[in-house]
Amino acid sequence: MSRQPPPAPAPGSAAGIRPQVAVGAVVVTDGALLLVRRGQPPEEGRWSIPGGRVEEGETPADAVVRETFEETGLAVRCGGFLGWVDRVGPGHHFVILDFLAEPSVDITGVRPELRAGGDAAEVAWVALAEVAATDLVSGLAAFLRARGVLP
Repeated sequence: MSRQPPPAPAPGSAAGIRPQVAVGAVVVTDGALLLVRRGQPPEEGRWSIPGGRVEEGETPADAVVRETFEETGLAVRCGGFLGWVDRVGPGHHFVILDFLAEPSVDITGVRPELRAGGDAAEVAWVALAEVAATDLVSGLAAFLRARGVLP
């Protein structure tokens, strides 16, 4: 009995792409969620939570802190693990570990100046009641609702 080789991947698929570990930071303060407008593919131009790839030798918690600061200018502390998502598409496969995060200083009632950087084209605090109506990356609203972040 001979084994057949697996079929060749479809053109433009993520087959053969090694999954990369990435993180996301869910930062909620004063009833608003910290969002960044993606400046790079995939889903360039849509809104997401701050995050990105875990670098070699870095813990996921350290990546949350670094990526949030790079993309927003906000220093945060990484909190508990919220959940994970798989994002697979043409030329990419990300396993994203999402964590709660909070500003490293008390900003209650104060909105520190944010600055978009890294892969973020824009950064904003969006009221929780308005997040679902924002042009979010695929699956983010459902993920946040399922974990009780959004109503």
